[in-house]
Amino acid sequence: MIKKNILVFPCGSEVGLEIFRSLEHSIHFNLIGANSVDDHGKFVFKNYIGNIPFATEANFIDEMCKIVSEKKIDAIYPAMDSVIAILKQNEEKLGCTVISSDVETTEICLSKSKTYTKLQGIVKVPGTFSRLDEVDSYPVFLKPDIGYGSRGALMSSSREESEQHIAKYPNTLICEFLSGREYTIDCFTDFNGDLLFFGPRQRKRISNGISVNTSTMSERTRFREIAKKINDKLSFNGAWFFQVKENEERELILLEVASRMGGSSAVYRAKGINFASLSVFNAFKMPVSILENPYEVEMDRALNNRYKLNISFQHIYVDFDDTLIVDEKVNSRLIGVLYEFLNEGKKLYLITKHTHDIHESLKKYRLDGLFDIIYHLDPSDIKSKFIAHEDAIFIDDSFSERKGILKSLDLPVFSVDMIETLEN
Repeated sequence: MIKKNILVFPCGSEVGLEIFRSLEHSIHFNLIGANSVDDHGKFVFKNYIGNIPFATEANFIDEMCKIVSEKKIDAIYPAMDSVIAILKQNEEKLGCTVISSDVETTEICLSKSKTYTKLQGIVKVPGTFSRLDEVDSYPVFLKPDIGYGSRGALMSSSREESEQHIAKYPNTLICEFLSGREYTIDCFTDFNGDLLFFGPRQRKRISNGISVNTSTMSERTRFREIAKKINDKLSFNGAWFFQVKENEERELILLEVASRMGGSSAVYRAKGINFASLSVFNAFKMPVSILENPYEVEMDRALNNRYKLNISFQHIYVDFDDTLIVDEKVNSRLIGVLYEFLNEGKKLYLITKHTHDIHESLKKYRLDGLFDIIYHLDPSDIKSKFIAHEDAIFIDDSFSERKGILKSLDLPVFSVDMIETLEN
């Protein structure tokens, strides 16, 4: 199978980053990231296109058509709710597959009011009020009809607070307040419309509308019928999810349905269910099946750092004790970086004052054969005298060694805590 070129847009959204993590090592797909505004996607996608017009701009589709033609794009993977419908509506003009459900389904899922209307009487939906005069008790929950995350959402405790919020966000739904636990159910439907998987997870901690701590659940019975009914009523094709919350009677009430994969669905990828991969294969009408490991997973998320350094180098000099080997264990993070360098055709040099036979120590840790040249120095030797390249970097835990290299050779030097800055 020739690798298919998949354009992810916008690539820096939480969904876009999860698509990257899901497919970056795939032998079947080549990922290209695109954004209207540079963000974390620029640091993650090796093939990156910036300055794309916003999806609401008149020339957006024309510019996307150019990219599809120039980059020989086989499919576009939309990674934001508001973008999905726009791209799907223009699928024929774009000349490539848009990985999503059909236009009607994506438009219904984009609007909570349309979703509730479509599913009223099929599943339990929250009670809503057309105006504040209908509210006889507080709190109520206010949320935008079209939106995602927690933007514009508020638990309001009074009419005055509600009026202020609605004045700021006119496109607001007034809903009953649900006090129970909240769940997300990650689902996958194939191109035949068959629901192949549904998996609930509890949203234990939420930040900016994103589930930053979530756990898979072995008990799925109470979610099965809801998933089936929603799947039967809407025309899904690929990954999708819905969210429910318990009321005081512990009944599950629908909050929203999305015609895309969830950013925190990675918790099920940890069990073997790669929603992005399934969706891409499915988009090309290739039959897929589900393989799920029998364990449960808890996932906790936090901000992640990625770096771009304005240096160029071909030669890497690295220390052994307390750098490559720390507390008698291999520094796995550094080893990973060194292998990235090897993949890029760079040269590796070990420069050490190790007190034992360095070749035997390398064998002990199964690192023999890794380095192009090994410099085994005496304690009194000065390391800078053994570095023969100007396009080099130096990695050592010793401050005095790094100081000597920086002052005498003016080369970039890295301590062990700086290794992450060298990761691709």
